[in-house]
Amino acid sequence: MPLNADTYILVTSLVFVIALVFSMLGLGGGMLYVPVFKWLALPVKTIAVPLSLLLNGVTTASALARYAREGIVDFRGGLPAALTALVAAPIGAQVMQYVPVPTLLAIFAVTTALAGLRSLTTKPPKDSEDTPLSQGRRLAIGIGVGGFEGFMGGLLGVGGGFIVAPILMELGYTPKQAAATTSFIVTFASVSGFLTHAAEGHLEPLLTGLTLLAAIAGSQLGAWLMIRKAKPAWVKRLYGVLLLAVAAKLLHGLLN
Repeated sequence: MPLNADTYILVTSLVFVIALVFSMLGLGGGMLYVPVFKWLALPVKTIAVPLSLLLNGVTTASALARYAREGIVDFRGGLPAALTALVAAPIGAQVMQYVPVPTLLAIFAVTTALAGLRSLTTKPPKDSEDTPLSQGRRLAIGIGVGGFEGFMGGLLGVGGGFIVAPILMELGYTPKQAAATTSFIVTFASVSGFLTHAAEGHLEPLLTGLTLLAAIAGSQLGAWLMIRKAKPAWVKRLYGVLLLAVAAKLLHGLLN
């Protein structure tokens, strides 16, 4: 569908800001990409969801590269969740085809609100160098979390990192470790979900190219800020407020 120049500039700018903020938590920004694209009147199932998953994957992969250079990604601990998400995301993507758009948006709004409340009400642990997880516990949690995260990500057009990051922090990961490892897991889910949606999607080439560049630039800056400058508690509060605002806007639209 044809878009005017102002729309290209607006969407590209918003994607940059979203990627910057969410990459600081190891997330891809899908929780905001889908509502933004919907409010710009882009079709939810054929454009908003596939493009959101693509940007989500690019954002987390770009942030992951920087986190990996810093040596703070727990690849071994995150691998079970990443592989399970890789399998579960296409299942969620297929199920989405049978879910009416209003129902999909209602699930999205409730999920977003819960993620926002969780972010505002849980306290991140203090930084430490250890990740106190046994091999058996890592495997069990990885399979369960990865499966649920992948399915919900494919269903809603998000990476599902809002599920993974808080759980990792509760299990003893520092905020930086959790952000880095979440980016690893979410990249698998996003790419897998996107490839499933892409067959039915209709991505606009210029919009896709501009938003991909914005996502890469924003995620690199966000990962750098998280490593060097950001205070985890401030980032979590901003994340929670953003998600609650999005959920309120979506619910208001559905009720009206």
